[in-house]
Amino acid sequence: MNTILVVDDEPAIRALVRATLESSGYRLLEAPDGVSALSIAQRERPDLVLLDIALPRVNGLDVCRRLKADPATAHAQVLFLTGLPHHPDQRASQEAGAVDTITKPFSPAALVARVGQALRRPALAPR
Repeated sequence: MNTILVVDDEPAIRALVRATLESSGYRLLEAPDGVSALSIAQRERPDLVLLDIALPRVNGLDVCRRLKADPATAHAQVLFLTGLPHHPDQRASQEAGAVDTITKPFSPAALVARVGQALRRPALAPR
């Protein structure tokens, strides 16, 4: 069973993602901010991180860079979640190590499909 860490400061988004992905057979972990996300990822070693870009304490781009720089978490695929309709820094997301960006609001079916695609990708070597 794949483990997914959902990082978003909005409890409603975390609840929606949890309900959607648990019913598809994934194990879910949650974090409300970047600092908590890094701690949980280090301890639990998730297969995938769904990561909001605009987070308190440490933003999503920095969290992604830190995950990819740490050999213990570098294997995790990262999908960004953003409420920005035209994510202004797609290149920075890819350079940080994310494999995709999902725009909020999203359909549950699209979320399941994109998560499945990301989990089938081979993990990148640590940077």
